[in-house]
Amino acid sequence: MGEIGAWQEIREGFDFSYVLSILLGVIPSLVCITLHELSHGIVAYVLGDDTAKRAGRLTLNPIKHLDLMGLIMMVAAHVGWAKPVPVNMMNFRDPKRGMALTSLAGPVSNVLITCVFFFVYGLLYVPLNKNGSAAAGYLLDMIQLTAVISMGFAVFNLIPIPPLDGSKVLFSLVSDRAYYQLMRYERYGMILLYALVFTNVLGAPLRTAISFLTERLFIFAQWGFALFNMVS
Repeated sequence: MGEIGAWQEIREGFDFSYVLSILLGVIPSLVCITLHELSHGIVAYVLGDDTAKRAGRLTLNPIKHLDLMGLIMMVAAHVGWAKPVPVNMMNFRDPKRGMALTSLAGPVSNVLITCVFFFVYGLLYVPLNKNGSAAAGYLLDMIQLTAVISMGFAVFNLIPIPPLDGSKVLFSLVSDRAYYQLMRYERYGMILLYALVFTNVLGAPLRTAISFLTERLFIFAQWGFALFNMVS
């Protein structure tokens, strides 16, 4: 009886809202990471490189794509990174073009996720609010947060610093000689990226860009809301 009483005291004193707030950030982040990296792998495969497929990265299993520090940054700051999908650009017919398209696939997928989740948010806004339950409220918040985090992931990954996607798109515009010279220094880009993130140099510009784009794409939520009103 003493053990049961102790367990009841722990359960009653435990703040379940804290766990829910963590899940509210983790689940949307995993969705954005998984679809982002899967998009890289699929486009690379379509263009002739099966490296990601052979590495088991053409999967919806988020564990395969997870970088722990990148996930923590996404939950805490709504910007972050995943474990890069392996790509062998020499398998592409046009290596520079293939690498640029493969890299661009990730951020594009995140923009599409933002549009879809904003649309779903608008579509479900009235019925979930009418439901009135805590679960419905958390679900609505999670849908909206997924849209915002996905846009943050897209914007962050378009920064032209290796190994982020933006650098590979930008590098594809230079000469072949300059391209391969720049790729040699890709490993050092992560050091610069960490420095910029942890000194918060990127904070204000990223927040401005993310806010600007999410405000523009919120029109999809309005379309979802209009569709609900039209069919209800």
